[in-house]
This record gives sequence, C-alpha cells and structure tokens, in this order.
Amino acid sequence: MGATQRVSEAREKIANFINANKDEIIFTRGCTDSLNYVAIALKRTLKKGDIVLTSPLEHHSSFLPWLYASKEIGFTIKFIELDKDNRITIGNLKKAMGKDVKVVALTHVSNVLGYKTPVKEITKIAHEYGAYVSIDGAQAIPHFKVDVKDLDVDFYSFSFHKMCGPTGLGILYGKKKILDKLDPVELGGEMNDEVTLNNVTYKASPYKFEAGTLPIAEIFGSIAAIDYINKIGYENIENVSLRLRNKALNELKKIKEIEIYNDKEESSIISFNIKGVHS
Repeated sequence: MGATQRVSEAREKIANFINANKDEIIFTRGCTDSLNYVAIALKRTLKKGDIVLTSPLEHHSSFLPWLYASKEIGFTIKFIELDKDNRITIGNLKKAMGKDVKVVALTHVSNVLGYKTPVKEITKIAHEYGAYVSIDGAQAIPHFKVDVKDLDVDFYSFSFHKMCGPTGLGILYGKKKILDKLDPVELGGEMNDEVTLNNVTYKASPYKFEAGTLPIAEIFGSIAAIDYINKIGYENIENVSLRLRNKALNELKKIKEIEIYNDKEESSIISFNIKGVHS
C-alpha cells in the first residue's frame, strides 16, 4: 500500500509540474515509448487519404512510429517546409494544413539546432482543422517551464533521464477526454477491470495504458528529480545554460575551420561542424 500511495503522489506531482490533471499522466518506459503509444493509439483512427503532418527536424522516435504506421494503414506523411534558417514557421504550417490533416506531430525544441517550435500557435491552427497535436518535449522540459493547458496540446511526451532523473521512465500526457476514447496500446495485468474467458473490460484512463508492473523505483526517483529542478528554478537553469552556451560559441567562432549552424541565442544547443568534413 505504501508503494501504491507513493506512485499516486508521483503522478500528482508530475501533473502539477506541467499543469495537467492527475488522470492525464501515463507512466511509460521513456519518451520513445510515449511517442510510440501516441502513434499506435491514433493510427487506429486514421484511414487511407488522411495526412499526418510533421517536419524534417524530428527525432527518429517522433518520426519513425508514424512512418511505420503509414505503411500499415495507408495514410500519408507530409512535411512542413522549413524556412531558410531551418525553422518551423506559422506561415509554412498554414501552407501545409488542410482538411485531410488529422495529426500534427512535432518537436518542441529541435535536438539538432535547438530552435523552439511555436507550439501554442500551431496547436490553435491545427485544432481549427480538427487535427490532434502530439509534441515531443524531450529537449524542452529540462530547460524551461512547460504548461500543457496553456499550450492546449493533445499529447506531450518526455523522459526523466534528461531531467536529472532515472533512466527507463517516460511520461505521456494526454487530454483525458481523448484518452477515454482511445483503446489501450498494450494488454496485460493491472490495466484490466474484469476478465472472463470470452471478454475483458478495461480500467479508466490513464490506468488502461499501463499494462504490467510499473517502473516503481524510477517513479520514486521522478519525485526527487522534480524537487531538485524546482529547488534550482527554471530561471537559473536557463541563465546558466545560455551563459555557458554563449561562452562556448564565442570560443568556437575563433576557430576558422569551424562552421556554426545556429549562432542565434535560443537554447543551449550549439550545432557545428568542421568545414569540408562530412558530418
């Protein structure tokens, strides 16, 4: 009973951390797992002719589940054209949107260039077309405050190992009204309500998406990770990260053989290469 109570406390703490409701937090094995859950659950709502809109900036775990599902279902994957700085812009999103777009799946912060996606504005436009919005927040949530209600996204995924926490633990946030309509992704113990030889009924979300034994030790670790981040404060985290980033960038610029791809201050990521050498 003590472990069960502690898990419940962790779920509530994580929900408060991103301004969600407690029953909108699903424990997974990592951000990759969370993003796969979204693709598997939503692909069942898609058909041939539908479009999943994404971008060339995506991490493999954000893109590949949709690519795999498209081969099975027959829907189309469409890419938002990037601007000259390789950014996702509202203008190019509007050009790509249409009535056949059913899902918009994007990164919050590019893990390559560090650019922030205008998620709130994109979500508003996507919802006007009736599309779901799924965001990969792995690179965002360690560095700045994320408020899922303010963003109004339908799904938000992240991992704790990038937040000073343990490996093997991810979070999938999903709006309760959407989770309730979706079928479970994995089946097994704990996620069912009643089982007979011929039928099964499932628990309410989020529990119907948590088959098997949860990573209990890692969940306990998530509490400490959130407490640690809250103690330092996101403002301090951002200030230190950008200060170190700018110091490194200034030194790299002194080396003439180095080519910088993102010299604008937006995140702590620096993308560079040696001129004339393939990455």
